[in-house]
Amino acid sequence: MSEAKGRPMAHGAPVLSATLRRLAEDFVVEEIDAFTASGDGEHALLTVRKRGLNTAFVARRIAQWAGVAEVAVGYAGLKDRHAVTTQRFSVHLPGKPTPPLEALAFDDAASGESLVVMDATRHARKLPKGALAGNRFVLTLRDVEGDRAAIATRLAEIAARGVPNYFGEQRFGRSGDNVAQALAMFAGRRIKREQRALLLSAARSELFNRVLSHRVDAGAWDAPLEGEAWMLDGSRSVFGPEPWNDVLSQRLADFDIHPTAPLWGEGELRSTGTCAALERKVVSLGDGPALARGLEAARLRQERRATRLRPQALSWDLPGDASLRLSFSLPAGAYATTVLAELGMVVDVQKAGSGRSSE
Repeated sequence: MSEAKGRPMAHGAPVLSATLRRLAEDFVVEEIDAFTASGDGEHALLTVRKRGLNTAFVARRIAQWAGVAEVAVGYAGLKDRHAVTTQRFSVHLPGKPTPPLEALAFDDAASGESLVVMDATRHARKLPKGALAGNRFVLTLRDVEGDRAAIATRLAEIAARGVPNYFGEQRFGRSGDNVAQALAMFAGRRIKREQRALLLSAARSELFNRVLSHRVDAGAWDAPLEGEAWMLDGSRSVFGPEPWNDVLSQRLADFDIHPTAPLWGEGELRSTGTCAALERKVVSLGDGPALARGLEAARLRQERRATRLRPQALSWDLPGDASLRLSFSLPAGAYATTVLAELGMVVDVQKAGSGRSSE
């Protein structure tokens, strides 16, 4: 079993090396909306396209533009600065009209920063975190080295079979030390309130990735173990365990259901038998018990996450200029870098230059 960035790869040895995000246009992301705006209400709902700006900066600019506190601005997900991204924001304007949109937009040729309002309407409620169905990506890899036929074959395998649904390295902090900080927090170190949720999330993600790594090594990331708990595709609904049968086999082959691994917390594992035994064994290794105890003490409950991720509408172009252009969609909570990791070593130029996370 090959590895990328310390994690086992499901599809074999790397087939390329490349760089990502030499230009902002190399990383294009568009949110897939989870709902249609109501058309009226106290909130202005803005769809913006930004370049060279992170989500927090745009939220502050919207607050200043609207003359409200930042808490009045909502957004569904965080989007990176070094990219061209399209996402929605809401701003609470009770009894007030939406201010002129041209006062919000700008284009700074010198810095490469820009903000364009693509659409504006009204909505009844503030846009909450996580209120998106997924994201569409158009990624351009440059300095590509590797056999073109092997790259195309690997991409076809990913399109047909998917990839292990690892949490991306972004979940573990700019310096990759969120898990160490979580362990310190569990040991009694005082942590700012706004950091607590991030560290709990990193600890949970780390244990999930460890279990998934063992399942990839065992060839069981997209295949069932005895005592499996299943997740319905496109939802967080979990069922089972139940005896393996032809119906489950067909549903698995059709990507209607996926195997799962734990998002650790207090309470009993949903899985049983061989599956639960593997999960308990992995969590018992190294600093796993300390992470598990800390998550249980924080009163997080046992949940599950699918071990398999299949990019939707995956297409690619391999022109003769040492580049690779990829287009695909992922559900909310999934990482484009997880897909890229199954190709080989992809160096994020912006991260390598700044030490910051890639999404």
